[in-house]
Amino acid sequence: MPIPIVHVERLIPGKTSKLTLKAPHIAAVARPGHFVILRTHAMGERIPLTIADTDPDKGTIVIVYLVMGKTTATLETMGEGDEILDLCGPLGHPTHITPCGTVVCVGGGTGIAAMHHIAKGHAKAGNRVVAVIGARSKDLLLFENELRSFAHEMLISTDDGSYGHKGLVTELLRDRLEKDKQVGEVVAVGPVPMMDAVAKTTLPFGVHTTVSLNPIMVDGIGMCGACRVTVDGKTRFACVDGPEFDGHKVDFAELRLRLGAYRTQEQQSLALFKEAHNG
Repeated sequence: MPIPIVHVERLIPGKTSKLTLKAPHIAAVARPGHFVILRTHAMGERIPLTIADTDPDKGTIVIVYLVMGKTTATLETMGEGDEILDLCGPLGHPTHITPCGTVVCVGGGTGIAAMHHIAKGHAKAGNRVVAVIGARSKDLLLFENELRSFAHEMLISTDDGSYGHKGLVTELLRDRLEKDKQVGEVVAVGPVPMMDAVAKTTLPFGVHTTVSLNPIMVDGIGMCGACRVTVDGKTRFACVDGPEFDGHKVDFAELRLRLGAYRTQEQQSLALFKEAHNG
């Protein structure tokens, strides 16, 4: 069933966009941590995107994507009133949220949008939410205002020092853990190197750390095996066993290799799409 796009916001023109989709059945039951898989057209690939927010009353969900391949480039050509061919979800396990005091939610890149939904869930559960977000520069930061609407504290870093702390989110995280012994959990969503670094940072403190993984995914229901990851020495499938796992048990080195397996083909497909679209 076609899914209408009801609102489009170009967060970083040409790179990152936010779409609000009319999907009442998904909006009614989706919880923080869930994701969807979409196709833009009948011959298109299926791509997974974490739900960044929901509005059950309006029957809408929000997704945020980084333009990396042909499908996300296709989404960039679509606007309000256009329709996505189909949308499957909510998929995966929702975030396990329990009252645990202070939760530090770390986000980087488009992962900030996915982290936003998880952080909001923790805030609604009564936890004190410390949001830590980072980007290369101020103009690349996402969802700052959305997080400020409910987070009890905001910590921001930029690589170039154009906003907030000059440096990495892990530096802010380490400082917080050294000063605050009441942190019950750390949640990290973002690029694999960032999540790996967060897990390494929290390990000496013994703080439970949840990461949301983004391996290559095809069907989203556990049949194809494309999204397999190694967690605690065992094979797990991100679509049905995750996408969230204990960050201290994830084999991030393997995940990096698997994510790069089809990079050449992705780049070729994107180049052909741009050539056809611009020509």
